[in-house]
Amino acid sequence: MEHSNDQQKTNANRLFYGSCFALITTAFSFSIRAGILPQLGEELSLSGEQLGFINSMWFFGFPISMVIGGLIYHKVGGKAIMQFAFFAHALGIILTIYSGSYIGLLISTLLIGLGNGCTEAACNPMIADAYSGTRMSRMMNRFHMWFPGGIVIGSLVSKFMTDAGLSWETQIWVIMIPTLIYAYLYFGQSWPKAKIEAAATLGGNLKAMVSPLFIFMIICMSLTAISEFGPQQWVGLILAKSGAEPMIILALVTGLMAVARYFGGEVVHKFDQTGVLLGSAVLATIGIYLFSTQTGTMAYVAAIFFALGIAYFWPNMIGFVADKIPKSGALGMSIIGAVGMFSSSIFQPIIGGWIDADKAEAAAAGLTGDELELVAGQATLGTMVAFPAILIVLFTILWFWVKKRKSTDAAEATSGQPVTDY
Repeated sequence: MEHSNDQQKTNANRLFYGSCFALITTAFSFSIRAGILPQLGEELSLSGEQLGFINSMWFFGFPISMVIGGLIYHKVGGKAIMQFAFFAHALGIILTIYSGSYIGLLISTLLIGLGNGCTEAACNPMIADAYSGTRMSRMMNRFHMWFPGGIVIGSLVSKFMTDAGLSWETQIWVIMIPTLIYAYLYFGQSWPKAKIEAAATLGGNLKAMVSPLFIFMIICMSLTAISEFGPQQWVGLILAKSGAEPMIILALVTGLMAVARYFGGEVVHKFDQTGVLLGSAVLATIGIYLFSTQTGTMAYVAAIFFALGIAYFWPNMIGFVADKIPKSGALGMSIIGAVGMFSSSIFQPIIGGWIDADKAEAAAAGLTGDELELVAGQATLGTMVAFPAILIVLFTILWFWVKKRKSTDAAEATSGQPVTDY
């Protein structure tokens, strides 16, 4: 009997490693697909607009499955959600290789996006349930380390394979490697139960999500996501004209983010999530401001500030919800993540509009060529400084809010009164 109990015990570490490989699959699908896009466009005679629509399917599938996964997590369990993720990833990879058409690529990219969203929907609550306190923060940061880490590996693999003259189909097969590894690691494992009873009910989740603190965090998430993904999408294009090497900037940013997240648990232990988020907003503001004013070598200094600023946003926004609003459960974590993705997709065309307006203004001032691109791009980045700057104010409010809440809870706990939820 004891042996079967042992078998039923959740192997938290094995599940955690499986989650890391699932996130590497997400990162590979992001970086390798970006690397082969020019080849795909050429081979299938696709326009820039069509390639844009194919890319948007990746961002579209992600939040859809994230929200649905969050809604059904406690009904069907994380295991079933990850089984669907494997099916979506594997089918998406095979379809990408064999479809050979625009519609086929739209469907295959949507499937990969759905698989990626399921990974976030299942793995974040699994880590929140399997670990607690500072260890939970450490594991959440180390899990999210594999998104930038996987992007670095995927970009290098894609570049090496393209330079070696290997076909784009061979590159897509590479995404299947971490997919099969996570399927193997998850096989036959049981998943942890929710730590808090109310977190396992949809009613409990929704009640916690209408709290002022959760709504406040949703506003913050929309700004942290665009502070991270907004400049990252455009920085390469802009800095190419300033004498900096865009690929080195990208590698520097994603590499530093991975390292920072690896040590995230220790940082959170020292400053709590609120202190970390506030410090991140300050560093991100400095980084984007430097991007908007500096050229050449100083762009690398800007990249360091920017990377250290945005590294802790995503994992600690989700960690904050898991830790400080636990009754929102898997759904709360999924909604926060989905808001981040939606915010990124909504703001991208707005940022594009800013670039167009700044280009028109620079052209009116008589600038041309690289100088026009640089001046317009830096003006747009100057506008983007507003995102993390607003976050400095919001996270200062949050820091005092949580501090006050902690002292109230401590007073209630001593007096024997029920502790209020956030």
